[in-house]
Amino acid sequence: MPENKEQQQEKRFEKKEKPGRTPVRMSRRRFLQGALAAGVLAAGGAFFGRKFWWPSAMHKAQALAGGLDVRALRQLMTKDPAVSRRILWETATELPAPAVEYRLSGSTQSQLQPAVDESFTDDAVTHHQYAAALEGLTPGTAYEYRITDGKEAGDWQMLRTPEENGSFLALLFPDSQSNNYSDWQQLVHGAAARNEAADFFINMGDLVDNGEDHTQWDAWFDAVQELSARVPLAPLMGNHETYDLKWNVRLPEAYLHYFDVPANGSAQFEKYYYSFDYGLAHFMVLNTQWDETEEFLPGLMAEQQEWLRRDAAASQKKWKIVLLHKDVLQYRIKNRPERQEGISDVGEAFMPLFDELGIDAVFTAHLHTYRDRGRLYHMQPADQGPLYILTGVAGNVRYPDLWVDHAFDKVIAPQPETDNYLTLSVTPDTLTVCCFLPDGTEIDRTSLQKN
Repeated sequence: MPENKEQQQEKRFEKKEKPGRTPVRMSRRRFLQGALAAGVLAAGGAFFGRKFWWPSAMHKAQALAGGLDVRALRQLMTKDPAVSRRILWETATELPAPAVEYRLSGSTQSQLQPAVDESFTDDAVTHHQYAAALEGLTPGTAYEYRITDGKEAGDWQMLRTPEENGSFLALLFPDSQSNNYSDWQQLVHGAAARNEAADFFINMGDLVDNGEDHTQWDAWFDAVQELSARVPLAPLMGNHETYDLKWNVRLPEAYLHYFDVPANGSAQFEKYYYSFDYGLAHFMVLNTQWDETEEFLPGLMAEQQEWLRRDAAASQKKWKIVLLHKDVLQYRIKNRPERQEGISDVGEAFMPLFDELGIDAVFTAHLHTYRDRGRLYHMQPADQGPLYILTGVAGNVRYPDLWVDHAFDKVIAPQPETDNYLTLSVTPDTLTVCCFLPDGTEIDRTSLQKN
């Protein structure tokens, strides 16, 4: 008997969930022809087209950096972005004297910070990457910076530091993995245009569909270039960052090189998880990929449990927010009644800790659907405990009509589901989360109050 749509979607998701999967790969030509003609997703949401450069990337790079061939220009979140910032970029060829020049906005006096060569090779491509750390910045101040190389210099870019305990607005993007990153690009550009005051942005993991495929990273960076050049980025690692070109699990080489996130003090999981302050809030970015990394580097989950206790206790910020890729709830899949709804292994491992540590809000991703659960305490709906938001999907890999609604779901995105993005607004008394469709239509708004 032919499989129905729900059975096909379930198989896609199960392939996505299993490390070490090796699905049958269609030819590049056949996939690209099919995708262009019909706009269909490959099985498992996998993007099998290879080795192409998105047409607008070079144009945008040069527009952002003058005559210098600068690509993937980005500000990365630091432990305390009120006083520091990390600038990374790539070039097609090696630079003899890479540096970042920066100054107070509108000033004629500037400082020069030499850059470190952080080049690496992955997917048989050498990435000429450079990084510069800007330290000793003044909180609540507008700066400008540009990339230089000896006598050549790019265009000035905006850089703003937050107040030490100020209000802020952040953009949150769920999984952006795609088989064509044009939808992701449009979503980012629309969200940024409607939220010009956004102070930074978060991408909730599964940034790309295949972590080794450099063309997908090119497309991802091209989409966020104008935003990442002017505000800092806080990334999460997802399971798709750990896949090689044959869809076997590996260590996430490209992700670890691209995102030099704040140090966590770990001997073997540096850059896998981290925390940072922004204004009134302390963010803890956890890594839910212990299934994928266990064979190579065991102990990720237990190490994070101990770290989380120490990190949360050390923060004096008013608001405490946790970001995870995989979700804390388990959903029943249609036509599979033996799979019961409940709490996932991630939830079992961390939800009691979130209660214990007084976490205010928890954001998750991975399931490609938006769900607002309200507050949960002792793994049940309550008037206390963290606010739990499953953030949705920002790429074009979707699982429509796959999940049976969970009893904890209070707000569900309109079906069939499409892309979405979120805003996070934090003030001294209120934390507000809003969810929007790509055209800016608001579909959910929820708030927490704290005296």
